[in-house]
Amino acid sequence: MGAEQSVPDDVASKFEADEIRRLSHSFNKLDLNKNGSLSVDEFLSIPELQQNPLVRRVIDILDTDRNGEVDFQEFIQGVSQFSVKGEKEKKLRFAFRIYDINQDGFISNGELFQVLKTMVGNNLTEKQLQEIVDKTILYADKDGDGKISFQEFCDVVGNMDVPSKMFVEIRPVPPSPPSASPGTP
Repeated sequence: MGAEQSVPDDVASKFEADEIRRLSHSFNKLDLNKNGSLSVDEFLSIPELQQNPLVRRVIDILDTDRNGEVDFQEFIQGVSQFSVKGEKEKKLRFAFRIYDINQDGFISNGELFQVLKTMVGNNLTEKQLQEIVDKTILYADKDGDGKISFQEFCDVVGNMDVPSKMFVEIRPVPPSPPSASPGTP
């Protein structure tokens, strides 16, 4: 069973045993160099993630020990937040952390600009993007401190039902193709 045995109880409760096996299988399949952890390049081997501008931010959040890679514990802990059984607050905290780059518990004007710039690329000028950031901060910042707290973030996005859209579907692992025996056409 290997990595499956190292699943914390609070995480295991979010998944069926079969789902944990599938997650373990997926993790091992992504672990191209078989070192027990996933690098940014290994994550980017997933075609759906190659074009996602936030993939590096997500990996930074999953990498709780800050060693530059995501081990199975970190992987399963992160994925558990997106299970159907995941709690709304944990999903909102994860979304908040995408923007809270320096992890000080607030989203500053600069952090919001940086993340939105990553998302929109060159589709907006820096001036247009800064106007959006400034208006967002003004709208969300209810206490007038010039930044967005977690509660202020929740007040804005919590009503948009964002948490219900933050889930992963754990599909069955397709069977491995049969290996050809030597001398078989």
